[in-house]
Amino acid sequence: MNAKFSDFDIDLRAGKEGENLVQDTLVNGTIEVKTDLKWKNTGNIYVETECFYQTSGAWEPSGLSVTKADWWAFVLNGFFLLIPTNDLKLIVQTEGTPIECRIEPNQSRGYLIRLDHIQNRFRYAPPAIDREGTNE
Repeated sequence: MNAKFSDFDIDLRAGKEGENLVQDTLVNGTIEVKTDLKWKNTGNIYVETECFYQTSGAWEPSGLSVTKADWWAFVLNGFFLLIPTNDLKLIVQTEGTPIECRIEPNQSRGYLIRLDHIQNRFRYAPPAIDREGTNE
């Protein structure tokens, strides 16, 4: 008979590493926070990369293209997703679908990213989140 032994020491070490990551992010990291109200209907998160400026009459870099933040947080229906900015840039390049939002007066260009593409980027992603914000 094989007895299952606790991996308490491994779990404790992983827990401490997680605590340190969160504390370091909140204390030393910069976070850009975006709220996406449409994601639960579309399954997509919008990441802006350009904005049309009325004063110049031209499209100029904005959002992810100019951010200085270490992390991006997406607030999604009662929870948030925190992503390192460099990882988000890679996801946009490899998985993003370009889109132009022509709603006046704040026209923008960016990319739609499926939530599961973000989750698949990380080895220890949480279970898939359905559009109501609960685990599937």
